[in-house]
Amino acid sequence: MGTASIHKPVMFVSGFISRYPDAIEWGLDKSIRKWGAISIKSEPFSFDETNYYEATMGKSLRITLAAFSDRIQPTDLPEIKHQTNALEHQFAETNTYREARPLNIDPGYLTLAKFVLATTKDAAHRLYLDNGIFGEITLKYVHKVWQDQPWTYPNYRRDDYKAFLMQCRDLF
Repeated sequence: MGTASIHKPVMFVSGFISRYPDAIEWGLDKSIRKWGAISIKSEPFSFDETNYYEATMGKSLRITLAAFSDRIQPTDLPEIKHQTNALEHQFAETNTYREARPLNIDPGYLTLAKFVLATTKDAAHRLYLDNGIFGEITLKYVHKVWQDQPWTYPNYRRDDYKAFLMQCRDLF
């Protein structure tokens, strides 16, 4: 019989998606105030592998990934997802942009073995975490590389994303 133990802290990583650089900066600033300093931040990557967000966010989306210095517990992820959703709503309520959702904040965490994203959408490959939030192992780390899952989002299959997550793993 195994003995249950508390999970070691994990690295909080979040994606900030928008067509507006100032929206991403606003999200980063609010996140720093809430979760502390950023250890490492990516350059803006194109986010054009899907048109899923086009109706609510527009075209020509970019994403900046950021890893935070302060570690979290994996069990914090549902509350963080609710907090990032609240920040998105707060920004949308400024009515600065014509899109219904000018900013998307996509939280997750990284361990030495996996990269997990939070979502409100259930699917066969997602585990219910708490309070309406599910977790998805988006990438796994095996044989010194980040490997896709069958369900990995197309953008997270890209080498530039994986290179950034490798830098995060090295920091972790």
